[in-house]
Order: sequence, then C-alpha cells, then structure tokens
Amino acid sequence: MNHDEAHGDRLPRAKADEDPDPAAQPLDFQAFHALYRGAYVRWAQMYLGSRADAEDAVHEAMVELLRHWRKALEQPEPAAYAWWLVKNRVRDAARARTRRQKMADAIFATELAHDTVDPIGALEVSIALWEAIDALPERQHDVFLMRYSLDYTTRQTADLLGITEATVRSTARDARRRLAAALDPELKGREDARVDAF
Repeated sequence: MNHDEAHGDRLPRAKADEDPDPAAQPLDFQAFHALYRGAYVRWAQMYLGSRADAEDAVHEAMVELLRHWRKALEQPEPAAYAWWLVKNRVRDAARARTRRQKMADAIFATELAHDTVDPIGALEVSIALWEAIDALPERQHDVFLMRYSLDYTTRQTADLLGITEATVRSTARDARRRLAAALDPELKGREDARVDAF
C-alpha cells in the first residue's frame, strides 16, 4: 500500500486499532474533513517540505479533531480550533523529525529550475523574500502564505483560519508593509510604504 492509499482523502479512524465505517462518523465532521483537509495538507507541505510528512501530520490532526469534535463545535469558530490543532501537529512533526526547514531552503530548488537571465540574482531576491516571510508574526505569516503562496481568496483564507475577511485583509496589508520594510530599509516605519509589489 502506497502512502496516498494509506491516508489520501479517507476519513481518520477514531483509534489506531479500529477502522470504523466512515458513515458512522458525524456528517458535519465528514463535511468539514472534505472541505478543509486539502488546504491543510498544502500548507503543511510548505512548512514540512514533504507531501508524505504533511499527509501524516494532517491525518493525526484530523484524528485528534474527530476525538474532540463536539468540543470543536462548541467553540465560537470551529475552523479556528481545527487550525490550531493542525498547526500544533505540524509543528510537532517538524520537531520530532528534526526537519524544520527555513523557507529559504525550500525554495532553492524551485528557483534553480526556473529559466532566468540572472539565476543567482533571482535566487538572492527569493531567499531574502522567503526569509522575510518566515520572520513575520504568526498570523501575518499564515495569512500571507495562504493568500499569496497558496492563492486562496480572502474568503477561503478567512474560513480556513476561522477569522473574518476584514481581519484577513488588514493582516495581509500589515504583512505586505512589514515585508516591504524588511526588503527595502528605506521604507521602514513609513506609513505610505508601497505594498502593492507583494
């Protein structure tokens, strides 16, 4: 059995030694799983650098979410609770596997694969950008990656993180300002800093 068959889109089991009928799981959980799992895996893959590790971490988070499903539904924003579980599982996986890569490392191969007139210059710019993204405060980091690296809409990002669309917009704006200042020291502290380049 390959890794995709092991986890894929199947619903998580409640316990490692059981494989209950997915139809026995709450329908609202099944719908949540179907709606959010793919996005969580994409984010986790960016963080961990491996599709297999991302699948494993998200699967573990979904198992935990299933165990605490009623508690999640009691939260003001169940998606925010689920996001918290996913992020913690992904970080645990990174620590346990001692494979946490800086984003600058993860983009190296990608930049070398692109045809460019100045591959070294493009690589230097990309490394600086990804290091600046990696240094953003947690919420800005998450919003920026979902909006601009994973190409999620404002609405999708809000749904995934369990926050409002207005919060996504303001957080993305703040992240772009911070990135502009980090990449161009002359912009640091200026309210009128151009952020449309990001």
